[in-house]
Amino acid sequence: MTSCPALFISAPSSGSGKTSVTAAIARSHARRGERVRVFKTGPDFLDPGILERASGHAAYQLDLFMGGFEHCRALLAEASREADLILVEGVMGLFDGKPSSADLAAAFGLPVVCVIDASAMAQTFAALATGLARFLPELRHAGVIANRIGSAAHGRMLAEGLPDDLPLIAALPRDASLSLPERHLGLVQALEQPALRTQLDAWADAWEEGLRPGFAFQPIRFDSPQEPPPPRLLAGRRIAIARDAAFGFIYPANLDLLRALGAELAFFSPIGHEALPGCDALWLPGGYPELHGDALATHPTLAADLAAHVAAGRPLLAECGGMLALLDELTDADGRSHRMAGLLPGRARVQQRLAALGLQSLNWPEGPLRGHSFHYSTLETPLAPIARAGNPNGGSTAEALYQQGSLRASYVHHYFPSNPEAVAMWFGAAR
Repeated sequence: MTSCPALFISAPSSGSGKTSVTAAIARSHARRGERVRVFKTGPDFLDPGILERASGHAAYQLDLFMGGFEHCRALLAEASREADLILVEGVMGLFDGKPSSADLAAAFGLPVVCVIDASAMAQTFAALATGLARFLPELRHAGVIANRIGSAAHGRMLAEGLPDDLPLIAALPRDASLSLPERHLGLVQALEQPALRTQLDAWADAWEEGLRPGFAFQPIRFDSPQEPPPPRLLAGRRIAIARDAAFGFIYPANLDLLRALGAELAFFSPIGHEALPGCDALWLPGGYPELHGDALATHPTLAADLAAHVAAGRPLLAECGGMLALLDELTDADGRSHRMAGLLPGRARVQQRLAALGLQSLNWPEGPLRGHSFHYSTLETPLAPIARAGNPNGGSTAEALYQQGSLRASYVHHYFPSNPEAVAMWFGAAR
């Protein structure tokens, strides 16, 4: 068993300010020289990028469906052995989804604090905070955070209505300059925000000014099992991975697993017109190819390199945006069409409304994998799927898995630790 101070930051709903508060706490402690490890609940790529910049350490996902209890427990245990503070940001509202943020917090005994947007509230703030704290008795609540308050007097009024066992931890002011830019999939990626460091410091300043005296993080005891290392089934294999603003949706745990399996990883930037590195296998993760259509279409060698890779029978996995980049044509949200690599027959169009969202379980020929889907584009292709995903919550999203020779593609963002052997079989295939 190991012990480490920890806090689970949740809210009544999305848009309450969980990410900014989590990042503010992380930045406040990291700039004092403390080692902060931050996790994000659920399958999210954008918030973790902000949290990574705030804490100075990769932000991992905790998801009881994609990774499972033991995997999540091992990630928390590893963090507890090296960190001075663990923060976990929730997803949506505290009790939303299956599994929910509350399920995760309860599973590991993490004390919860809810961030409530108090900008249009007075005494109702206390009623909402108390209801959240009492709804599931087995949850431990450390207090509540009032976000976007109008004045110091407003903050005092909010605190007065709270019960003694649910203190107001902090009251943070409403400040439009502290808001982060957003686009159709959520926050703008951290790597696209040159002023992010300055903003993180401003958030940390606001947290330190708004923190009420007497608050202390509670030490939490974590089981300390270590997941046994997987067999080095990819030893001697070199996997090229696209990584830039167009292909940035990468779980850190996926990279860790590929390295643990023995693979050498070689990153390259397609929108930077870098050539495909010499490799035995290739992974094109999701991202925003629709925002970089001109850069991809004018890459002098990418289409030919990809075609040669597949013609040689080397594995290529393309996920969501990576799949779109392999089509004949991609039309962005402004109606502009871009020529893509032409390795997968078909075309896609980015629309203004959400096309699919949900956790996914997908049976690869090598075994079942888990992941999620979240996209605004629609695809037209003559290819017949070799498999179709299921949604554990009974939702309508059920993504197709396509394969053409050594090329495999889907809208699903796969979580590789959900089946290391299947991943190793695919990337290690000698075709």
